[in-house]
Amino acid sequence: MLLVPGVTGGPQAEPRILFIGNSLTYWNDLPAMVQSLAAAAKRRITCQMVAFPDVSLEDHWQRGDAVRAIRRGGWSHVVLQQGPSALPESQKLLRQYTRRFDAEIKAVKATTALYMVWPARARQQDFDGVSASYAAAARDVDGLLVPVGDAWQAAWKRDPRLALYSPDGLHPSRAGTYLAALVIVSRALGITPIGLPAEGVEPGTAKLLQEVAAALARPPAAS
Repeated sequence: MLLVPGVTGGPQAEPRILFIGNSLTYWNDLPAMVQSLAAAAKRRITCQMVAFPDVSLEDHWQRGDAVRAIRRGGWSHVVLQQGPSALPESQKLLRQYTRRFDAEIKAVKATTALYMVWPARARQQDFDGVSASYAAAARDVDGLLVPVGDAWQAAWKRDPRLALYSPDGLHPSRAGTYLAALVIVSRALGITPIGLPAEGVEPGTAKLLQEVAAALARPPAAS
């Protein structure tokens, strides 16, 4: 799935966000939901996406579509995502290719963001490893961490019954994508999640997820 029209020039007053990832990005059309939530907050943004099934950042680098999209310029943020990356070799590749992409992203004066995902439901013991991997990759490039996996865990502490996985046990449900979008708009754009539209999520669940995202809206202060 490649959705990137021609974009030229440097960063614009209107944020332009490029998502690079796999099905965890295009499932439920996360970029469109981010754009819709921003519009509800009266923030005009443009989101585009380079995403294919079952690809890593290494795969994207080899394919070349993502690098070409970055080089068109005009982005305010480039959001990078691959699989959970909890295993040591996967973490190594996540960090290696984040650094490579970051050089391209900095060349067009955009911000690198790491979209932390989650492990499959059958491997929930890997949540801490996923969190550590993405946090390390973000630190390597002084990038923006978007801790969606951490947000999922925080939401379950509020209500363990929340269905954030889709039936396949890997991809997000509508609520899971909604929480991801809330964390992205709050972290990347400074939009408060409280009171945003529910985007097809049950209102009570949407309110809880907004509160969770609000609690993670800003990175922790440096110690």
